[in-house]
Amino acid sequence: MTAQRFHPSRGQLVDIGGRRMRAALAGPDTDRPLIVLECGAFGCAADWAVVQERLAARGLRSLAYDRAGLGYSDPSPEPRDGRAIAADLEALLARLGETGPIVYTGHSMAGLMARVFVPRNRERVLGVVLVDAVTPEMLDVRRTAAGIHAYRGAMKLVGAWSSAGFMRPVSLVIGDLIGLEGEARKEKRRIYGSASHTRWAAEEVVNWPRTSALGCEAGGFEPELPVAVVTAGGAEVQARLKALQVVPAQRSQRGYVEHVRGANHANLLGKAFADPIVTGVEHVLRAAERA
Repeated sequence: MTAQRFHPSRGQLVDIGGRRMRAALAGPDTDRPLIVLECGAFGCAADWAVVQERLAARGLRSLAYDRAGLGYSDPSPEPRDGRAIAADLEALLARLGETGPIVYTGHSMAGLMARVFVPRNRERVLGVVLVDAVTPEMLDVRRTAAGIHAYRGAMKLVGAWSSAGFMRPVSLVIGDLIGLEGEARKEKRRIYGSASHTRWAAEEVVNWPRTSALGCEAGGFEPELPVAVVTAGGAEVQARLKALQVVPAQRSQRGYVEHVRGANHANLLGKAFADPIVTGVEHVLRAAERA
């Protein structure tokens, strides 16, 4: 495997056994649960910079990271499906010495990964926050499945041609739709334009059906697990999609739903709209404390 050529200006590279993963920890050193932040498709740790800052201001510790092959993390020889991704995160947490309780927070495609990781680590996961996230069951709905498969087809081509370097100029236009600032913004654009990042991010998308199947096999979240769902746009925006997104919270005995009017899929993580995500995290923490 070829190591990444750049060293992250934020966070650290952690050896998880012959390859390195980039981890960005933020917040005070407390014994409160760790908030684990999983990015969506083509994402990286920088996506969570604003959310991490807001969590830290509330006295909460968080971890954002680059999955294998993404951002500054070394690639992995394993198929980039939910099982391999969950195993990597488990290894990263172990190497960091993070053995305590966590709140799993996932954006977009990370909704699939949540359904794989959480059952594997149920004894330590206090709750889940889904941020404009997809669910494995969306492949069972004709309209959403058609859109997903079209996206997969496009990303397969993008991955195949990633070495051509066409993402570098593209990154100048759409490299940061979140609205990041400072070093996080520079980092996001640099990563988005990377051929290696593009290749491995596309591979994750191509594995969408496999990760969905793994999530379905693991079953839904247990009813007693607190689940917060935060979606982009008012309740009337893409109502059919939202009806699928909110199901995990509806099935939870301690569920929470917030539709963030004015936000879109990307800038929901940015300065103008990040607070509802923090509210979702706090709901999960309070619900877990009351259990």
